[in-house]
Amino acid sequence: MIVEHVQRWTEGRASRRPVGELIRTAAYDVASIESAAVARAFVARHHYAASASSTAHRYGLYLRGNLVGVALFGPGASMAAHRAVFPALTIREAVTLGRLVLLDEVPGNGESWFVARCFESLRASGIVAVESCADPEPRVTASGDVVHRGHFGCVYQALNGHYVGRTNPATLRLLPDGTCFSNRTSGKLAQGDVGRRYAAAQLERWGADPLRDDEDARAWLRRWRGRLTRPMRHRGNHRYLWCLDKRRRREVLTSPRWPYPKLEFRAARAA
Repeated sequence: MIVEHVQRWTEGRASRRPVGELIRTAAYDVASIESAAVARAFVARHHYAASASSTAHRYGLYLRGNLVGVALFGPGASMAAHRAVFPALTIREAVTLGRLVLLDEVPGNGESWFVARCFESLRASGIVAVESCADPEPRVTASGDVVHRGHFGCVYQALNGHYVGRTNPATLRLLPDGTCFSNRTSGKLAQGDVGRRYAAAQLERWGADPLRDDEDARAWLRRWRGRLTRPMRHRGNHRYLWCLDKRRRREVLTSPRWPYPKLEFRAARAA
């Protein structure tokens, strides 16, 4: 795949680094991040989505002791989602790369080097397979500013990911700043699950009346989600898979492998 730049994030703003840059690996270290709060705070500060789902494996990229990148791996969205891509594995044998965030100062090929080191650590801990998705759909704020240009998984292709096409299309609900108010978040509110307070705060931040403890959460959600979010039709993310155990690749990677989305990426870049 011919690309000239790779994506970076700093303080919620996307930037690009030349893909030909080479990371000086001697200056960097990769290590597990023990504190979930530290990892999530880094993502919240720098990634445009400002959030991350639950994680089981957290890794940091360090430059002379300073945290300059985070990779978060956790369970799939559901058992059904897991079975759709890894039917031969238990839920504990496979993980999803939920967030990959590197600061602008990290050279161009830092992503692939970092993720490859994470894969080595995951393999050593007993993980057999990894899934990750690249979101090609741009996001804009209510005023029209682009906060996410979309990407097609350049780093995943560099890591020889097994490309299996797109996930199912869906309609998203976007907040005024272009971030997604997800269906999972809505479900937490409607069902009173753990995380209900955090979910409500996302709408309260944009002007919703505070959700009272004695209030009907479903009615509150219908009222404020309709006022404060806007629909966006999403055609689906690009999905990539890896088997970390060479002996089990035929067993694990059962989905047909499709050609990488080269032409579509070039068209988007030219636009």
